Amino acid sequence: MELLLAPEQARARRELRGWVDREVAPFAERHDREQRLEPGVIRRLAADGLLAAELAPALGGRGFDPLTLGLWMEELGRACSSVRSLATVHGMVAHTIARWGSAAQRDTWLAALGRGEQLAALAVTELGAGSDLSRVATRAVRDGDDFVVTGDKQWITCGQIADVFLVLAASDAGPIALLVRRDTPGLEIEPIHGMSGTRGSMLARLWLRGCRVPGAAALGRPGFGLSWLVATALDHGRFTVGWGAVGIAQSCLEAAVRHATARHQFGAAIAEHQLVRRMLSEMTVEVRAARQLCLHAARLRQARHPDAVAETSLAKHFAARAAMRAGHDAVQIHGALGCREGSAVERCFRDAKVMEIIEGSNEMHQIHIAELAVADVAELDAEPEGTR
Repeated sequence: MELLLAPEQARARRELRGWVDREVAPFAERHDREQRLEPGVIRRLAADGLLAAELAPALGGRGFDPLTLGLWMEELGRACSSVRSLATVHGMVAHTIARWGSAAQRDTWLAALGRGEQLAALAVTELGAGSDLSRVATRAVRDGDDFVVTGDKQWITCGQIADVFLVLAASDAGPIALLVRRDTPGLEIEPIHGMSGTRGSMLARLWLRGCRVPGAAALGRPGFGLSWLVATALDHGRFTVGWGAVGIAQSCLEAAVRHATARHQFGAAIAEHQLVRRMLSEMTVEVRAARQLCLHAARLRQARHPDAVAETSLAKHFAARAAMRAGHDAVQIHGALGCREGSAVERCFRDAKVMEIIEGSNEMHQIHIAELAVADVAELDAEPEGTR
């Protein structure tokens, strides 16, 4: 289905799909099997300005607007969610530095991140602090001009290869976000293997054992670390994950249709069987609906509309559920072939489950969406009679 896109965005979508089919898709199964990203993929992303594509070309990016960025993340998600995970977390940090960093921080980091000279990861999650990041136990204690940081961070995407981490910690002045370099004394990195989905995203656990971090590494002022800086990063992450989930669902739909039209049982292609048609029709509706919700969120972001954050949450929630259901039905349509290790739909099914958890679980988004519904109805009820 051709979307109602501006000509330049339609051209970008075709270009990006071709790029992904050449440079990412052939390595997706290998990333999953070996539980690591093929280094050449990262180099090619950086060389073509696609590692932090939202940054300006002068900084090594492409200057993508929100809609083009979303289309890019859909194509990555369609081919390999592990590569999309790298682009998401790297972009989360770059986006946060661009918005909240000092002039010195922007000069130090943005071009290096855009050109792939440095890789960045977000280090906020802990064993006791997932959706509720106000419970982070990692501490940053002021010592002269420095902070001494102690704690541990869990399930850090691309933590095995990142050069710098945006770390959320508690301090006497409130939550604080710090840029911690990989070579900081006291920082230990422990690889995490055996996750069910996005296996190539190279997760790690970080141990911060009295890491001394310069005060100049703090983004913004203490107290703003969670409500402004990390909120900015997470909103960016939810937007890109939502689009990536659309890509997973699209991949499942394409694979299911191809298999159902080629596979014959009881004298006909299984696509002719009513129950299979039901699955294909539901997948089609949900993929298109998820994409439209993500398009709506992208256009609100481009317009800097105050509802953009709430609509991004809604889009991410729906897209993640659509991806999970598409993965389930694609495996069902493929039968035993869909259960085989190395099958693209089996990998997408596992990756889709991760989408329902990361960047805010389904349940957390449902709470916020319900609050949005209550607020919307209250606003309607407050309108004077005759204006509704």
